[in-house]
Amino acid sequence: MTIAVKFFASLREQVGKADITLDSQTVSSVSDVWKLASGGQPMPANTLMAVNMDYVDAMHTVTEGDEVAFFPPVTGG
Repeated sequence: MTIAVKFFASLREQVGKADITLDSQTVSSVSDVWKLASGGQPMPANTLMAVNMDYVDAMHTVTEGDEVAFFPPVTGG
C-alpha cells in the first residue's frame, strides 16, 4: 500500500523531512503511519492529523493512495 505523508511546521523540523511516500503493508491507521514515517519517534501531544484533507484521530484507518498530514497544535493569541 502506498501512502503519501506530509509534515508541517515544527513537526517537519522534528522528523527532518517535509514529506515521504510509504510503501508498506504493515500500516493500518494514522498512528501506524506516524510510527513508520517518523522512525519510531513518539507523536507529540495534541498533534493534528488529516487524511485526504479531513481531520481525523490517530486510530483512523488508512487505505491505498491516501495522503496523511501531520500538523503541530495551533495556538492563538
